[in-house]
Amino acid sequence: MTRQNYYKGRKVRQKLEIDKELVLSLVQAERSLQPQLGCRKILSIIKPELDEAGVKLGRDRCFAFMEEHDMLIKRRKRSVTTTNSRHNFAVYDNLLKDTVISGPNEALVSDITYIRTDEGFVYLALTMDSWSRKVVGYDCSDTLEADGCLRALSQAIRQLPAGSNTIHHSDRGSQYCCYRYVDKLKSNGLRVSMTVENHCYENAQAERLNGILKQEYGLENTFKSKQAAYAAVRQAVLLYNTRRPHLALGFSTPEEVHQQASVA
Repeated sequence: MTRQNYYKGRKVRQKLEIDKELVLSLVQAERSLQPQLGCRKILSIIKPELDEAGVKLGRDRCFAFMEEHDMLIKRRKRSVTTTNSRHNFAVYDNLLKDTVISGPNEALVSDITYIRTDEGFVYLALTMDSWSRKVVGYDCSDTLEADGCLRALSQAIRQLPAGSNTIHHSDRGSQYCCYRYVDKLKSNGLRVSMTVENHCYENAQAERLNGILKQEYGLENTFKSKQAAYAAVRQAVLLYNTRRPHLALGFSTPEEVHQQASVA
């Protein structure tokens, strides 16, 4: 090997090491905010800074890099039933099944899930825009009663344009079928839509949102207090709405998509 080739090779090796240090620092910085964010989404976030530094990093290289540094995500799954569909309230057909959603505010999806704490369960009611995937209403409550769901719904309704003729879709849980909830929907001009009993896949978007918040933002953990859980929920919703890229949204965030489509 000539001296020229040796120094040229050393320069390449040094550049690769610098590139790796940059990638590692960017990934670690994002993981400090979103510890369970997957490889492709992290790459979409750090790519502008990599491009500015002249570093080329594709999906496969990024995956290999994160595997090398033991940074790939390991998923856990636990479940507790929060849906009670054995009740005497009226139920409604699934209006979403044959509806094509083309923009924000056309359909909302709602669900309720649990969070463990040393002081007992906290129940998180969520309402999401079906088009943008933005969380437009949420509430933490000590019980599975409808009050928390109603507060989340009220937040979502306040953001709807007048005369939007929005579909509201949920499972057939008693929280969503009770008179107070249905009356709230109808009095605000929302059309009531529900899953077929025991067919949770018909509310897949809301179920998916629950999974993301738990698995990627730590809400599956057991918190020391309910106040700690409330704070974690606020942080999770903020990061999910404004920081997390969605594959289905072209790696844009829910907030970006919701705002852009709303003013279009």
